[in-house]
Amino acid sequence: MELELRHLRVLCAIADAGSVGRAATQLGYSQPAVSTQLRRIERFLGEPLFERGTGGVRPTRYGAEVVAQARDVLARADAIGHRTAAARPGRTLRIAATNSPMLSGTVSRMRTRMPELTVAVTSAYASSRIVELLEGAAADAAIAADYPGRELRHSASVKHRGIVTEPTFVALPSRHRLRQSAQVQLADLAEDAWFVTPDDGAGWPGVFYDACAAAGFTPVAVHEFLGDQAQLQSMIADGLGVSMVQPTLRPIPHVVVKPLVGSPLWCRYVLAWRPDSVTEDEVETLFQSATAAYRDLVAQAPHLRNWASRTWSIAGA
Repeated sequence: MELELRHLRVLCAIADAGSVGRAATQLGYSQPAVSTQLRRIERFLGEPLFERGTGGVRPTRYGAEVVAQARDVLARADAIGHRTAAARPGRTLRIAATNSPMLSGTVSRMRTRMPELTVAVTSAYASSRIVELLEGAAADAAIAADYPGRELRHSASVKHRGIVTEPTFVALPSRHRLRQSAQVQLADLAEDAWFVTPDDGAGWPGVFYDACAAAGFTPVAVHEFLGDQAQLQSMIADGLGVSMVQPTLRPIPHVVVKPLVGSPLWCRYVLAWRPDSVTEDEVETLFQSATAAYRDLVAQAPHLRNWASRTWSIAGA
């Protein structure tokens, strides 16, 4: 067997989808065919490339390296015979973004790597709203979120690519009864009050309530909250409740961030764009900027870094 571009596309599709079945659907193949192809590729390379978890499949550390190399080869192959579109003088790249801490680092890197572009950012909480902005040509590219099994939906005028699929952690007051636990059982928080953000048009908070139900409880008290992270953390620090949070969150004094046993919740961040208004070079630069920004966030989050060193390789990043 020799590796071909079609094999590399299969690997990238599995990494992006977080599932062999969903990758098969996106590629137009049957699931058994993609599973067989993956096994052949792994035999050829001599190591497993993906491992199964509660949220689907994730690249192994070696698999993440192979996927990154595959993306580079595919990008170069796709560019063969195509002249890079020159940036128009004074052109503005309009980026819509959900509440993601990687946004700042992404935009900063874009400005450094493509100084000829003016980058304008529009904040939008709901991923469904981001899709509307893209499909209405009010945005050129975006960072949005979805969840395993509930992939971002959009028309053919928009494309998307997974940046990273991350576990969801929980933020607790530093005097919480579980503050000394290395990991927290979701069921052990059954009696706590929760801060829960509103419908994001992509599956939240449904995935949260599904995880609680699977753990055997319904939250006894829920405060719907849509505010900045500083305000949320202040209320957690005061002991008013707990909250699901992004694992890269940097806690303020009197707040601790913990992983959940079994990682029952995962969130995927995706790069979405309009192919008719963003060049291939711009898409690739956006993707590389976002993954580099995410790696910086991981480096600054000891609770995530320590957990990841034992159980996780950064899929897509």
